[in-house]
Amino acid sequence: MSDDSASKSAPASAEPPPVAPAHGAAAGEVHHGHASGSLLGLALGALGVVYGDVGTSPLYTIKECFAPGHGVAPTLENVLGVLSLIVWSLILVVGVKYVTFILRADNQGEGGVLALLALVTTRQDMSDGDRVRARSRAVLVVLGLFGSALLYGDGIITPAISVLSAVEGLEVATTSVHPFILPITLVILVGLFLMQKRGTAGIGRIFGPATLVWFVSIAASGVPWIARRPEVIGAINPLHGLRFFQAHGLHGFLLLGSVVLCITGGEALYADMGHFGRKPIRWAWYAVVFPALLLNYLGQGAVLLERGEAVRANPFFGLLSGWLVYPMVAVATVATVVASQALISGAFSLTQQAVQLGYCPRVTIVHTSGSAEGQIYIPEVNRILMVSCLALVLAFRESSHLAAAYGIALTITMTITSILFFQLTGQWKWAMWKRVSLLVLFLVLDLAFFGANVVKVVRGGWFPLAIASAVFVVMTTWKKGRRTLGRHIIANTLPTELFLSDVENTKPYRVKGTAVFMTSNPDGAPPVLLHHFKHNKVLHEQVILLSVQTKHVPEVPASKRITVKELGQGFWQVTATYGFMETPNVIECLTLCSERGLPVDPQAASFYLGRETLLTSGRSNMAQWRKVLFAILSRNARPANMFFNIPPNRVVELGTQIEL
Repeated sequence: MSDDSASKSAPASAEPPPVAPAHGAAAGEVHHGHASGSLLGLALGALGVVYGDVGTSPLYTIKECFAPGHGVAPTLENVLGVLSLIVWSLILVVGVKYVTFILRADNQGEGGVLALLALVTTRQDMSDGDRVRARSRAVLVVLGLFGSALLYGDGIITPAISVLSAVEGLEVATTSVHPFILPITLVILVGLFLMQKRGTAGIGRIFGPATLVWFVSIAASGVPWIARRPEVIGAINPLHGLRFFQAHGLHGFLLLGSVVLCITGGEALYADMGHFGRKPIRWAWYAVVFPALLLNYLGQGAVLLERGEAVRANPFFGLLSGWLVYPMVAVATVATVVASQALISGAFSLTQQAVQLGYCPRVTIVHTSGSAEGQIYIPEVNRILMVSCLALVLAFRESSHLAAAYGIALTITMTITSILFFQLTGQWKWAMWKRVSLLVLFLVLDLAFFGANVVKVVRGGWFPLAIASAVFVVMTTWKKGRRTLGRHIIANTLPTELFLSDVENTKPYRVKGTAVFMTSNPDGAPPVLLHHFKHNKVLHEQVILLSVQTKHVPEVPASKRITVKELGQGFWQVTATYGFMETPNVIECLTLCSERGLPVDPQAASFYLGRETLLTSGRSNMAQWRKVLFAILSRNARPANMFFNIPPNRVVELGTQIEL
């Protein structure tokens, strides 16, 4: 389906600035929740949605740092050094960078790397239109798109490593359960993905309380061991981290590739700002999340000092003994399911926004709640995530092996966020010394973690990069193909005034009823209308040219949903506007038309859509492989009538061939 029959963004000649995906969020669980509800309630909700990922990182972070393969023995100096690196990573990256500074940048309440990109590129367009600025904007757009593509890799790896790490805790209680670890993990993951079609409202109600139980549990499990080995509290001194680097050199630096696991999910803080607001997120961090993580990490360090090699294989569950392991495994499993659910829903939200902005073919978007509009389910994405996640578990088989693939995507996205925030602070007129100081601090952290993770590429880090590259190619190919197709459509679009003049002169036969023609160009008569008039020689008494466009804001109020303009000769121009977190509904648009002086019965109207057959033999500047890919994507895109909620028995399609 072409742009003329299904417009979802600005005209093809103008590429819109991207906007924020709700990465890491259970999209729509608390849609713009900061607008209502108590601070305590919102902070509780933020525990599950925002901090699910970073909150479950104790399951594998210390374990990976002291894994035998890394050659770091659990001596007092090493334990204090690694703990210091973890504590200060949490303080500087999560506490300072994201909670204190990055949360200040919001795109009308929404956050995330692409929301930040939208702020930067939009304001650049408003202030400067020269070629240098245009090239700079293009680079930023590429960075933002690749950053969003990397989030799909995280959405696949997080459920796999989190659930597998939780189930592996059973081996601490009894080694006889080892053959069942993989089957149990696979069953839990299959159940998680199968439940998506039922919506996330049910699990959403337990997000906060379940994660609160998790944070209380991990804090309580660490306290007794800290009491037994209070020297671990000294890890708060950053000098221990510096001494660790001095003692271990390059090997110590590369260990940051494991330390980075403690801040996985950090990007979700910013991406989920639109669901709760910055204040509840900050309160949740300082009141619950950071203290609980600190106590648990210090406790794991203490148990390593106390029991050494006996718990080195799994220091998290080494904090417990006997029957206590089983309830902790259960709590951990629930917590990892919550964290995974948030990322899966975030992938749905990201895909919906990519569709709306013209970076992705139309997909099946199912609204799973009648009250929370943001709760959606996309079966195509769910199937891809499930198959990929199960394949990862079967291929890597252990959480330690999966950890080798984790971190590279996060560190790249963190770096992109730092660069974009630096650009934005310039528009805020911050002093240069302040801007540069922050940029240096952020990039030192980001690039250090990135450098330590580069060596992971050959050990599994290639996976999220491959996923991101594939998604990036699809997004850019679809955008370029739509732009090329849009130019063809515009070239074959007749100016509205000229068409109406011809209608007035020829006075064609008018049949009763209303005809609705979908168009991406509100300033012309679309090709599908011209084809209809050319072949059928008649027009309806009332003709509506309907253009559906997406603005770079989360939602558009119903009062501003549509504009109606009478063109004469029984023709009307209707423009419907939606936000990037909304799904267009043509029936809703036509119903609103009655309030604007255009009486129309949506159930009695006829809808004319164009169906194009794309040929790759044209002379456009698209590479041949991109033409082939775009044609395949176009053939498999969801039909426009289903996407726009048009009654299928009221649709008339007219076909044509277009050479790319």
